[in-house]
Amino acid sequence: MGVEIDRRPLWLLLIIKAARPIFFATLAVIFYYLVVLPLPEGLSAPGRNAIAIFILCLVLWVSNVLPLAITSLFAIVLVPLLGVLSRKETYSIFGNEAVFFILGAFILAGAVMNSGISNRLSLGIMTRFGGEPRRLVLSIFFLAAILSFFMSEHAVAAMLFPIVFEIAKGLGLRPGKSNYGKLLFLALAWGCVIGGVATFLGGARVPLAVGILNESTGLTINFLTYTLAVIPLVLVMMVVASFLLLRIFPIEITDVSRAHTLLYARIQSMGKVSVREYSVGFILIATVLSWMFLGEHVGLASIALAAVVVLFVFKLVKWKDIEEYVNWGIVLMYGGAITLGTALERSGAAEWVATRTIGEWGTSPVAVIAIFSLLTLLLTEGISNAAVIAILLPIGIGIAGKFNMDPTLVTYAIAIPAGLAFSLPMSTPANAIAVSSHYITVRELIKSGLIMSVTAWIVFNLVANYYWPLLGLWGN
Repeated sequence: MGVEIDRRPLWLLLIIKAARPIFFATLAVIFYYLVVLPLPEGLSAPGRNAIAIFILCLVLWVSNVLPLAITSLFAIVLVPLLGVLSRKETYSIFGNEAVFFILGAFILAGAVMNSGISNRLSLGIMTRFGGEPRRLVLSIFFLAAILSFFMSEHAVAAMLFPIVFEIAKGLGLRPGKSNYGKLLFLALAWGCVIGGVATFLGGARVPLAVGILNESTGLTINFLTYTLAVIPLVLVMMVVASFLLLRIFPIEITDVSRAHTLLYARIQSMGKVSVREYSVGFILIATVLSWMFLGEHVGLASIALAAVVVLFVFKLVKWKDIEEYVNWGIVLMYGGAITLGTALERSGAAEWVATRTIGEWGTSPVAVIAIFSLLTLLLTEGISNAAVIAILLPIGIGIAGKFNMDPTLVTYAIAIPAGLAFSLPMSTPANAIAVSSHYITVRELIKSGLIMSVTAWIVFNLVANYYWPLLGLWGN
């Protein structure tokens, strides 16, 4: 066995080893200072403490020195400990309906993937519609987008990555050199991102935002209303992405028959569609329809959990088969984020911060929507979209009161852009997976993603100002 010797200077190694304890010690001192500060005018002691907890979590979320879920659990500990909310209130908020909807959606997506129906669908569509280079790129893009309507965009990216990677290898594309290779993985990433904002199912961020809104104001957003509000944005962005994908990198190949042969062989090896696949697909369709038309009356979480129960009653899945698909860290993270957001609102901290910061920039409801959507797009490139929602939404709800706006408008203005991260690999797993292929570089992802981000912000505000009034979302 070889021995690797670290030849860096001793003083540098000591600094590296001491950096983490120093960071936490400094953060603890700052947190203590914030908690004992004299109360500013108009802010209560619980509100001050809520802001201190918020700043602490913000630093931990952005720095990522602790897992996101652990930071959220720490917030749950501090909220009752510092008297922001009672223990009963704090832990009851964690049991928000949104948390159970997220859990049910994870299990349902796991059943779909484990059954094999998602792989069969992916391979079939690409084989049928990917007859030449441009059509194959668009097939991957639209497939990723449509699948992300119904399951987590993260799961879709993970599911399609090996298929796209095998296509790239089968075509003999050189990583980092082939323009067509860049397009294949860019199509995968962009499809997941755009499709992921179309419904509640593309990611847990929208249920999180709805959970914070409901706990703070008693208002909610139902499945169908959200989809109707966002679908013009999704359609326009899909058109823009399709246009760019066919022009951003010149395609250097003319034949994809080898990819066709590979995909056909994989479909043949799967055999005929099983009764289990049909059954899981039927339950998925029934669940989505129930969310659309019964969600407001029955509850999204109740429908999701009922679907999960049906899956197990008919032995369509086993717990060990879907356990790997349930991201418990995300479930814990979202529960803590909802708790923190509610603590900021109920303590009066969110309104106090709103009137003294962003409230001074916004001169009208239109400006408020523009500012929050821009801030969200910028922040979501660097930190978790769940953290962005937890940071901005309580402040946004406070701002809404100042302008007599419906808080659901601000919720849309934050929840939707939080999913539109195109530029950096750390912003979403779909981007990270594309870069990990080594076919596209971070620089190329940023360069092309910036165009999409600017377009997304412009289109979002046009939709908000000219389409949403037709749906009655702006009220009177």
